[in-house]
Amino acid sequence: MIEAEWWEYDSVDEMADAVAGDVGFIVDSAIDARDSSLIALPGGSTPKPIMPKLAAAKLPWRKVTIIPTDERLVPMSDELSNVRALAQIFLPTGARVLPIASEKLEPEAAGNSADALLRDLPWPPDLVWLGMGEDGHTASIFPGPDLQAALDAPKARRVIGVRPDPLPSEAPVPRVTLTRAAILAARTILITIRGQKKRDILEQAIADGQSSKLPIGRVLAEAEQAIDIHWAP
Repeated sequence: MIEAEWWEYDSVDEMADAVAGDVGFIVDSAIDARDSSLIALPGGSTPKPIMPKLAAAKLPWRKVTIIPTDERLVPMSDELSNVRALAQIFLPTGARVLPIASEKLEPEAAGNSADALLRDLPWPPDLVWLGMGEDGHTASIFPGPDLQAALDAPKARRVIGVRPDPLPSEAPVPRVTLTRAAILAARTILITIRGQKKRDILEQAIADGQSSKLPIGRVLAEAEQAIDIHWAP
């Protein structure tokens, strides 16, 4: 049974304030406990209004390392790059934003390279913040040929390369993604979604648990920690 707590807001701006406050608290608590913090942040449209509010928080950012939950295999100068978007917002704070992927590699090799890079980081992450697409994908764990590899990767495996089939129209490129094991290793898992359609999809995926056909349901079904879900219309 997936233990999920829903936080509902009347507006995107209200959700942005709340989520920025929650993530700031997670980071601050981690630094108090371990003198550093590692967080995995998502791409996509829902987090966009939240990120600047988080970056404006008065935190010891120089002790924070940020990785993307997934990255497209494009140059960092490309607008499709998740790391590019994160770097633009968080590098001015003094945080370390870690590129994890090279567009010059095929997905499998890119996944191996990113996995090796993350093995040098203090693990587990204090936070993995997820979104969800209308097809039920989360991070870059999509329905399709690479789904089982992302779900079944051993606990020591943090990243794999994937080539979604079909490629998403908004970003038709291969990617690297955190595995289910890496996501579930996090001290805290947080999800942000918008709109009634996505809420209905996520509620059904949670209800279906292990029998869900959607990546988000299959990922969360193995979670031992409670999941915080933030939703706005």
